[in-house]
Amino acid sequence: MPRVTRGKQHVKRRKNLLSKTKGFKWGRKSKIRLARPAALKAGQYAYRDRRAKKRDFRRLWTLKINAAVRPLGMSYSRFINALKGKNVELDRKSLAFLAEHKPEVFKKVVETVK
Repeated sequence: MPRVTRGKQHVKRRKNLLSKTKGFKWGRKSKIRLARPAALKAGQYAYRDRRAKKRDFRRLWTLKINAAVRPLGMSYSRFINALKGKNVELDRKSLAFLAEHKPEVFKKVVETVK
């Protein structure tokens, strides 16, 4: 039986791994033994932070809405409760956008639910 060399597959696998770690610091971008765990860890962080990003943005929207609604004489929680009471179907993302970029429209929304 002829001997099978795995050179082609080995090079392909190595090239793929090093392309994932491109831009990393020190030897983690060029040395296989350092690049492999770095790529695995990077994948774990990416998976975790795709979920964390959703939480972070919701907190940011809450802050923006609260900051915009305070000068109009309401708190965030009372404002959200009033929105639900009046069946206004605006989500926090769009409310935060209105509060930041279109304050006159946001003011009308607040007056509507007061």
